[in-house]
Amino acid sequence: MAATRRTLLKTVGAAAVAGKLFSPREAEGAEGAPQGGGAVPRSLTTCNLRGSGLGVKLGDRILDVARAGKQLKVAVPASTDELVQGKNLAGLAKVLAAKGPFIAEKDAQFAPCILAPQKIIMLGFNYRKHAMEVGVPIPKAPVLFNKFNNALSGHGTTIQLPVKVAKKFDYEIELQVIIGKTAHEVSEADALSYVFGYATGNDFSARDLQFRDGKASQFMLGKTSDGFMPVGPYLVGAEVVGDPQKLAVECRVNGEQRQSSNTSDMIFTVAQIISYCSQVFTLQPGDLISTGTPEGVITGKPEDKQVWLKAGDKIACSVEKLGELRFDLA
Repeated sequence: MAATRRTLLKTVGAAAVAGKLFSPREAEGAEGAPQGGGAVPRSLTTCNLRGSGLGVKLGDRILDVARAGKQLKVAVPASTDELVQGKNLAGLAKVLAAKGPFIAEKDAQFAPCILAPQKIIMLGFNYRKHAMEVGVPIPKAPVLFNKFNNALSGHGTTIQLPVKVAKKFDYEIELQVIIGKTAHEVSEADALSYVFGYATGNDFSARDLQFRDGKASQFMLGKTSDGFMPVGPYLVGAEVVGDPQKLAVECRVNGEQRQSSNTSDMIFTVAQIISYCSQVFTLQPGDLISTGTPEGVITGKPEDKQVWLKAGDKIACSVEKLGELRFDLA
């Protein structure tokens, strides 16, 4: 009887979610909104499953959207990228109201929670205490640099360290912002309405490449090796997260806490970053913005206490409401 009741609740819950998520949104018809009616669901917690496609987290299970779509013979978004773009939302609504198939969260294998952003935009020195620990004046405007898609990796994966060219590897827990609609010259007041969702990420770095000229002049070179941008496991809709400036952020190495802060310490808020970027270049759906790291990085320690990451280390990082991202080094 208990098992039947649990099954019923999960089925009813999925149907209720589907009904709620696909009502028209306030931004429908705005620049960059998906065409063909329907709403991009910013109340879902989604992921990309390795070897499968889009997954939707429902409790402690993940709906395998591709398999469900095949069973129901409906077209569904193939990935979070297509979800952000508003593709096949009617089919997604149908599979959300169905009874599976599900994967236990503990058994899921994750790809990066966004696969093909047009832009990966990074911020340097965006936490007050981090700027202080590395001796950098508080920036008067966001310090931007970039990574490329080759750096993307997922939860539960392993980063192969490029030890032939670097030795000083460092962690940087960061809140990730995924843009949901085209943003050009948007105001700070409107900026958060352009966010599809948020994720946990790590701006993994090779400091000896970053500082190879004796100063922090090679940001891209030190930060965009293969796999140096793990993100996920989940892309959590903006309506689930609420205020992005009230989220705890943590990073642990081999179980030892190294970073513990809150996004309230950001110098430039998510809204300010989006507005600032959109004045300079147009943000597209799926673009990823990594909002900077708090204090506690290895490079911020005195030289005699800098113990760099190495093969065999296990990194775990989390942002409140977004889940824990784990990866290993080899």
